Amino acid sequence: MTVVVPDEFKYLYVTDEDHPIVKVPSEVLLGHAEEVERVTKRHQTVAENMVRIMRAAKGIGLAAPQIGLRERIVVVSVEGRTTVIFNPRITESSGTQVGEEGCLSIPGLYGDVERAEKVVVEGLDRKGRESTWDMDGLAARVVQHEIDHLDGVLFTEKVDPATLYWQHPSEKPERAE
Repeated sequence: MTVVVPDEFKYLYVTDEDHPIVKVPSEVLLGHAEEVERVTKRHQTVAENMVRIMRAAKGIGLAAPQIGLRERIVVVSVEGRTTVIFNPRITESSGTQVGEEGCLSIPGLYGDVERAEKVVVEGLDRKGRESTWDMDGLAARVVQHEIDHLDGVLFTEKVDPATLYWQHPSEKPERAE
């Protein structure tokens, strides 16, 4: 789905030093991210920066392509718990949930997306160790949204079009992926 940004929201679509999150229609958001072969100090620094950028933007998730890197790195921050995953892959999923999503790369646009209620995610932790995360509810929703980014999939490709609407992020509670 092509996103046509209304004039009153175009000020949100700036990417610069003060606003480092990449916005649509940037090509980096549409490509496939490459696996991290080994978690290095550089990758750990990237992950720390992603957490900082996500928090500054009042988000609850961020994927490396959203800061211009085609690497398989996601951060998820739900209910005070921040998780960094390198090379995340969903190995199990169950149930369904429908909930509203937004995206830091498409600020101001929101709509309902159906996702799995529970997921098991495997990948590398901050220290490069193979790990498994069991996630449900909002955490499961966010990690699925972020993994989609790694494959060049935006929430607008999965949203129920009838539910899409524009609202200034300052008028929404803290919940953007």
